[in-house]
Amino acid sequence: MKKVIKVIVAGMALVSGVSFSAQYGIIHAGKLMAVPGEKVTSKQSIVILDNKILDVRPGYIEKDALNISQGDTVEVIDLKNKYVLPGLIDGHVHITDQLDSKNKLRRVEYSDPDTALFGAYNAKILLDAGFTTVRDLGGRGGDAVFALRDAINKGFVEGPRIFAAGFVISPTGGHGQRIGYRDAVFKVVNHSGVCDGVDDCRRVVREQVRRTADQIKFVATGGVLSEVAAGTGQQFFNDEIQAIVDTAHSLGRKVTAHAHNADGINAALRAGVDSIEHGTFADEESLALFEKTGAYLIPTLLAGATVSEIATSKQSFFAPSVNEKALKVGPKLIETLRIAHDRGIKIAFGTDSYVSKHGINAREFQLLVEAGLTPVEAIKTATVYGADNLGKSDELGTIESGKFADIIALNRDPSKDISALKEVDFVMKEGRVFKQ
Repeated sequence: MKKVIKVIVAGMALVSGVSFSAQYGIIHAGKLMAVPGEKVTSKQSIVILDNKILDVRPGYIEKDALNISQGDTVEVIDLKNKYVLPGLIDGHVHITDQLDSKNKLRRVEYSDPDTALFGAYNAKILLDAGFTTVRDLGGRGGDAVFALRDAINKGFVEGPRIFAAGFVISPTGGHGQRIGYRDAVFKVVNHSGVCDGVDDCRRVVREQVRRTADQIKFVATGGVLSEVAAGTGQQFFNDEIQAIVDTAHSLGRKVTAHAHNADGINAALRAGVDSIEHGTFADEESLALFEKTGAYLIPTLLAGATVSEIATSKQSFFAPSVNEKALKVGPKLIETLRIAHDRGIKIAFGTDSYVSKHGINAREFQLLVEAGLTPVEAIKTATVYGADNLGKSDELGTIESGKFADIIALNRDPSKDISALKEVDFVMKEGRVFKQ
């Protein structure tokens, strides 16, 4: 029936002479970093057709340079005095949450719709900061993050493109569970990403995929913010980790591991995980496994800096067990990243935004440079490598023909002063201007 309708509509268009119009855009870019790491060019025109990049041409072309049909529209955007580069990718956020003194209470007070709307508020802040794509690695509120992702894709809500992992996969009592509530309350705030044993872990991964998770995240080790004195060592057993990774891969999903101590990092890497979040206490075996497997390290330096700042503040709202871990983990992240960078390990951008405030994500670039990356290398972590970490290099990460028209512009050259990325003046996502 659908095929018949399409034929009828096509026939009516031919008879009546009606044609479907296309929307073109031309961006005049003064300085263009089309592919971070390659030569920056001057006086370029980015040609956009609907939501994708059609071409990049030298010089400032005008509307009449395009071969367009009657009824097509063309918008010319003047960024001649700007530095233009691809939209940024943050590979580790929690968009429906925010760490502060009210965080524990908010988990009890907010309904799932409240949580989704809070996420929508954060989504707009992230998009305005130049982050056109994010990977959410643990969403609160049941299906809230999936609803937000889908609403953004449909154009109902303004925000970055979201790749959502759904619930964090955790063992009972592990870092992925919310600890510190009495049992009756715990049943309300805790969700179904918990598994124990190989078969149960396979089931939970499959359940996340059924819930439409784009990727899978599990906790290989304890975490800083867990209000329990369990440390930051390995929490899942090796066979459970292997079951999680194998099941995710069999269902076409990339899988990442939250991991601080070397035992959990190494177990996850041996199991074939695609990336490691944090990687704080990586040892020589860890570094060798990163080199062997090609897995990405997402260092989340901003999260480390943030928990250290809170822990040393007189207004710290951390439990004593959290304070102790924060003071150990925060400073170690930069040291580990410096070593990993020197070894040539693949690094992708991720802030663990929610630990830090949404919208200040670009501070991570400055921390990456402090750890030894050049400004251009830091930019590549959130563009070229950020797209590869997601498995989306064919769609994202550079300004090239066939890719989504995700484009930002700055007043200053970020390759000379990385702090320029904290002041994004222009944001386009999929050919639509959201900030100018």
